[in-house]
Amino acid sequence: MSADVSVLRLVFDASLLVQLVMLILVLASVTSWALILQKRQSLKQAEQRAIEFEDEFWAGGNLADIYRRLSDEGPSPNAGMERIFRAGFQEFSRMRKQSGAPPSALVEAAHRAMRVSVSRELDAAERHLQFLATVGSVSPYIGLFGTVWGIMNSFRALAGQQQATLATVAPGIAEALIATALGLFAAIPAVIAYNHYANRAERLANRYETFVEEFTSILERHTHSAGTGPAH
Repeated sequence: MSADVSVLRLVFDASLLVQLVMLILVLASVTSWALILQKRQSLKQAEQRAIEFEDEFWAGGNLADIYRRLSDEGPSPNAGMERIFRAGFQEFSRMRKQSGAPPSALVEAAHRAMRVSVSRELDAAERHLQFLATVGSVSPYIGLFGTVWGIMNSFRALAGQQQATLATVAPGIAEALIATALGLFAAIPAVIAYNHYANRAERLANRYETFVEEFTSILERHTHSAGTGPAH
């Protein structure tokens, strides 16, 4: 308990600039943790929805029935693969209604619509990751700035004293080093989370890309099969 009180006293006794640095680092850390938890939940749900939809898609059901079900349910959060499928199938169906459209145009239009949808889903998956990267790279330098400023003020205060002892300079240096500790406290989780979630987002992107190519191949087979609708 006394150690906690001593740390708080050092924070409150620090100069205004060092306190401002500490406040910035605390806010950066709190925001980072909020984004880390939010990103963990959203990516987990996106991965689960992708697995569930792939199971349904490859179960051999009719694609039109799957599309109608998704349309009736409406848009759902973190269902990226479902939205990609809907975008491709909707564009494919729209182009089929146009008389005289060659099969290659149908497939190309569906593929283009899915590519646009993939880009949107990847933007959502990678949202806020740049903030975590920024916190991870900048926070140590912000903390170091507060440390340098606090130590500089400590030595300035020593200049007016006839006898300098360790007990005299230690509190000022200790309060300055708290800024460095806060910088590392904000940076380390942000860097770890950025690397982890960037890797998961990349794997999710590869999953989406693979689905687009597989679905495009299915549409190509159907367009070149006489009298066959988009079902498998």
